[in-house]
Amino acid sequence: MPECEEVLVVYTDGACDPNPGVGGWAAVLQYKGHYKEISGGEAHSTNNRMELTAAIKALETLKRASKVLLHTDSEYLQKGVTMWLPVWKRLNWRRKTGAIKNIDLWRRLDELMGTHDVAWRWVRGHSGDPANERCDELATAEIRKLRGDSES
Repeated sequence: MPECEEVLVVYTDGACDPNPGVGGWAAVLQYKGHYKEISGGEAHSTNNRMELTAAIKALETLKRASKVLLHTDSEYLQKGVTMWLPVWKRLNWRRKTGAIKNIDLWRRLDELMGTHDVAWRWVRGHSGDPANERCDELATAEIRKLRGDSES
C-alpha cells in the first residue's frame, strides 16, 4: 500500500466474558482528521466471533472502495486473513482437518476485502496503544450494557 495515498486507519477489538458468553465488539476509524467510533454486542457469542465482527462492521461502514490499514490485537483474525483464508479458498472453503469455525463471518470478511484494499497490522493488546485501548473500552462497555450492569 503506497504511503502517499490517503489511507483510512482502523482499529478493532472484540471481547467475550465469559468466553463463550456475552460479547462486545468495537472499531475506531480515522481518516483525514475525522474520527468515528462504532460498537455493538451479542448476548451469546465467542471472542473470535466478536473479533471478526468488529472488522466486518468497520468495513461495512465504508461508503466506497477504500484503502484501509486495519489494526487488530487478535492473532486469530490477523493470521486468518493473511495465512489461512487463501488456503481455505483454494480448498473450496474447507480445511484439511475439518470444518472452518465461523465460516459465515470469514466469508463476509472475504467479500468485503474484495471491495477494499486492506492491509492488516497486528498490535499487542493492552500495551498502551490509545486507539486499541479505546476499542477495548468500547467492547467491554457493550458487554456491560447487554448484562444490564449499572456502571455502563
